[in-house]
Amino acid sequence: METLTGTFRTDVAMLADILGVGRNYDISERTLLIGGRDAHLYFLDGYGKDAVIERILSVFLALTPEQMETAADMDQFASRFATYGETGTENDVETIVTSALLGKCVLLIDGMDRALLFDAKSYPARGVTEPSDGKVLRGSHDGFTEIVKQNSALIRRRIRDPKLVMENHQVGTRSKTDVVLCYLDDKVDREALGQIRERLASIDVNSVSMGQESIAEAMHRPQWFNPFPRVRYTERPDAAAASVMEGSIILMVDNSPSVMILPTSFFDFIQETNDYYFPPLVGTYLRFVRFFVFLASLVITPLWYLAMMNPEHIPPYLAFIGIEEPNGVPLLLQLLLLELIVDLLKLASLNTPDVLSTSFSMLGALILGDFAVRANWLVPEVLVYIAFVAIANFAQPSFELGYAFKLMRMVLLVLSALFSIWGFAAGIVFMLVLIVTTEPLAGHYLYPLYPFNAKAMKHLLFRQPINKDNS
Repeated sequence: METLTGTFRTDVAMLADILGVGRNYDISERTLLIGGRDAHLYFLDGYGKDAVIERILSVFLALTPEQMETAADMDQFASRFATYGETGTENDVETIVTSALLGKCVLLIDGMDRALLFDAKSYPARGVTEPSDGKVLRGSHDGFTEIVKQNSALIRRRIRDPKLVMENHQVGTRSKTDVVLCYLDDKVDREALGQIRERLASIDVNSVSMGQESIAEAMHRPQWFNPFPRVRYTERPDAAAASVMEGSIILMVDNSPSVMILPTSFFDFIQETNDYYFPPLVGTYLRFVRFFVFLASLVITPLWYLAMMNPEHIPPYLAFIGIEEPNGVPLLLQLLLLELIVDLLKLASLNTPDVLSTSFSMLGALILGDFAVRANWLVPEVLVYIAFVAIANFAQPSFELGYAFKLMRMVLLVLSALFSIWGFAAGIVFMLVLIVTTEPLAGHYLYPLYPFNAKAMKHLLFRQPINKDNS
């Protein structure tokens, strides 16, 4: 571990070389005279708040040599003359350099073997606007941003409890990304917290380029064959705060506007923020609608395809589901092709400028709908079922779970085409095996079904009124 030498000019030259002063246009330095002693300041241009830096330095520059004599070292200097709140001293070179690159100001003073670090930075940031994927009819309309300190403040605003812990970690040997574990000390599952800490400490990567997704992939053993999500994300501070109050752990990653809710079970995905902004009966109704519609989206096209392959088994009261004018394109190919086209439209809409998105949506609907049927490429019934599936995927807030069900639906279609009803049954069993064998970052993926917890299961299925024990 390299430390400052205590020789002023040597330390100034060493930090200038490591920080790349002269090579990097945004690394700034100032030569100062504080109390008759030479001093040197390093800061990152673009992060520093000029007014705060000027106010701090004005106090230092006004010191007399006699006052400086009363401070034997940097710790005494900081305790006597540094009036700014976020101030500390350090002599480890790596920590000093990392702090400077995080936006802190580094001050070296001749005759002192430690550096003074004061946090006068202000990150470029957007406002705490409501996230696009978690809108509510009622309730707060703020959302997380890419600044982890701002996100922590949004949760602190909602939970003013001294037992709320914000535990800081750094991940990435080069990026040194800030990762914060947020939990209530008296409600958190200690075993799960220990597992998450161990997994964070075991991460050995150069950088966390994709934020929380990179952290999630580095924390758990890869299961490339399993599409089911092991982490639940949210960009809403109220949803994150509610999860913390229930005993969950929030993992916040700097530069990421969404946070991870841990541990996560499969049944957690049936909950949504809107449930809690309506009366309990309405919230419970919405929860059941979401659950059954999403379940129907998994099996509706495979079951309909089986019925079309075996029309003699269709009862008279379901005769309306049949195809009136079959065409030469196999039904299986039509269904799979439309599944891919729906994803193609999603990808295209993401890259479409906002001013053209409405026109693009109308054009895509016309071409893939009316024209495809008239050209005898598709039958109208296929469009109806795929449209239902596409809409149902937006009935729950997790895109990851939506794509997991989509892949399982395609597997069910292929197996049903190959082995009829036995293939469908085998596909259901295969999906259940994948769910059971999914390894979350902590806890059990099927909790509260396994291990069974009747009270927790009741809270998941039914929206509970707010009271002292359920708040």
